[in-house]
Amino acid sequence: MQSPPVTRGLEDVVVASSSITFIDGRGGRLLYRGYDIRDLARFSNFEETCYLLWYGRLPKKDELDQLRTKLAGRRDIPDGLEKLLEAIPPKTSPMEVLRTGVSALSSFEPDDLKRPESSIGGALRLTAVLPTIITAFHRLREGGRPIAPRADLDHAANFLYMLTGKEPDPSLVKALDVALILHADHEFNASTFSARVTASTLSDLYSAVTSAVGTLKGPLHGGANEEVMRMVHEVRSVDQAEAFVTQKLTKHEKVMGFGHRVYKVEDPRATILREYAKRLSQNSGDTTSFQVLRKIEEVVHHEKGLYPNVDLFSGACYEAMGIPLDLFTPVFAVSRISGWTAHVLEQYSDNRIIRPTSDYKGPTDCPYVPIDKR
Repeated sequence: MQSPPVTRGLEDVVVASSSITFIDGRGGRLLYRGYDIRDLARFSNFEETCYLLWYGRLPKKDELDQLRTKLAGRRDIPDGLEKLLEAIPPKTSPMEVLRTGVSALSSFEPDDLKRPESSIGGALRLTAVLPTIITAFHRLREGGRPIAPRADLDHAANFLYMLTGKEPDPSLVKALDVALILHADHEFNASTFSARVTASTLSDLYSAVTSAVGTLKGPLHGGANEEVMRMVHEVRSVDQAEAFVTQKLTKHEKVMGFGHRVYKVEDPRATILREYAKRLSQNSGDTTSFQVLRKIEEVVHHEKGLYPNVDLFSGACYEAMGIPLDLFTPVFAVSRISGWTAHVLEQYSDNRIIRPTSDYKGPTDCPYVPIDKR
């Protein structure tokens, strides 16, 4: 019997129905629950976006106020988890810490947060606490103490406050809030799919999110914005950018921050973040990194016809906020936790275990040979 065709990487293979996110790759549009990401970035905020992803609609004012209160009240980490963070070697990758932290947190949580039918409580808890885990470890590895979260600050402002201990500049808070909105979900990407696969076994939400964090850690998924900024630091000046990129392309090396499996035009998230990267660089008085990125963008598009994706300018924004390079991917997780949990909730609501098949290429009918005859 002829084997069915194999699509490597499941490219363009429809594996499930979803009402959470729609990507128009040819039109360059990204919609959450029907709302254009450009409108959400302009008018909304991260907390409202979480509500939209979880509940399928925009909240009324009292509903948004209640959500903010619930998130603010769930930011503290248990003493036992803080002791665990203290015991982790400072050289450990923050994504490893986050993966361990999410898994360990489950041990301290009430059982009712882990049951599929009540996982919205777990979604609130994980969204609230991920910034605390990340900033606490960063403070500890720097020789300081974790800074307690503030209930009077919104999600983005509280993250920057816990990271630095200082009242954050409103322009930086706005830029981070927009970045969190833009990274909140992106349909069936690798980490979201791994979360749904785990959830499809009716494992708990914390296990599903641990799977997602582990998947995001891979450099082909998360981490591209870190590589972009490493490239910028290596180039150092606009004058050297063209030669640097041309040399990489001549060697058939990948220039990070360009191209996307789904988008055939510019990633709409890149369009928005380009403008924020420009503003932040101008406000700081140092536009070098932004100008280098623009030159790299120009050369890559001219030579390869590729458009920037979300990673090209997000790192420049984070750097302007004072976020360390190796925290860029954890910040991605601080945003994407909203989408991961929305997808897990959707998976639970109409579940069937995800169990694909493979096209077997190995031998058949091998006779067993006793070990003394081999």
